[in-house]
Amino acid sequence: MLRLDFATPADLALCREMIRQGSRSFHLASLLLPEIYREHARALYGFCRMADDLVDHASEPQAAVATLARRLDRIYEGQPEDSPTDRAFADVARRFAIPRAVPDALIEGFAWDAMGKSYDTLSDVKAYGVRVAGTVGVMMSLIMGRRDAAALARAIDLGIAMQLSNIARDVEEDASLGRVYLPADMLKVMPSSQVASELVDKAEDIYEQAKGGIALLPVSCRASINAARLLYREIGLKAKQQGHVGRAYVPGKRKLALVAKAIGQTPFLKALPDPTCCAEGQFLIDAVAQTPLPSVSHQGQMDWLFQMFITVEGRRP
Repeated sequence: MLRLDFATPADLALCREMIRQGSRSFHLASLLLPEIYREHARALYGFCRMADDLVDHASEPQAAVATLARRLDRIYEGQPEDSPTDRAFADVARRFAIPRAVPDALIEGFAWDAMGKSYDTLSDVKAYGVRVAGTVGVMMSLIMGRRDAAALARAIDLGIAMQLSNIARDVEEDASLGRVYLPADMLKVMPSSQVASELVDKAEDIYEQAKGGIALLPVSCRASINAARLLYREIGLKAKQQGHVGRAYVPGKRKLALVAKAIGQTPFLKALPDPTCCAEGQFLIDAVAQTPLPSVSHQGQMDWLFQMFITVEGRRP
């Protein structure tokens, strides 16, 4: 039974429904997580989904970003707004000592969307991926008890690769909204479909590197994260196969096959204990290093025991 300081069971139920409706791939992968991690991961998803939707559907996106920043202030002050997602994330942020800089970076990514930011180079696109997806990878790593630089660096890699897959899938949809996430320097020398395919190829290398971080996670979490890696990788590959025309769709049977593949290959994954992070994401690792876990006196003995369990589980070979 999870101990909650802010959220109610109804709040967590709403987060479960949000991930079920909002992302079939993430929902499917989350089913492989043990409950002790799964509910916190879904709470994290709920907050991120709420934040993304708030900006995307706002008549004044920049005002929505400012609202998100104020809501984050209240979460970190221990007084979340009367919102299921805010209460759920407040529990996650407190229990796992998530540095404020991490969700701040997530909101910065939404701010870039709100201002219609353009991206000149692949490094610029990766910086965007760090904010809107690498941050989520970092927070998931913290939930699973891994705060070391090597695990965080690979979590950031996975987030970047997933975002590249998203960009490759949504080229037409983004263009219809006046958004361009493809690097401008590449668009000068090749058509958008070819640039999108180049991003898929780049993502392949990053997915491979991210795989080396899965074996650094708790044994019970590895299949879930590997499934997420394979499911999102498939989105990019499918988009490339379609020539980036229309929205790439992975059929249910194929998804189940990929989950089975993830489970089968997970025991054989080799760890990559290299703490080197891409330059675009290093600031997130620095923020975690500067944010130690709360002391026993601050959180109380039960919270300390809970965190100790998570940390020990995270270090099991």
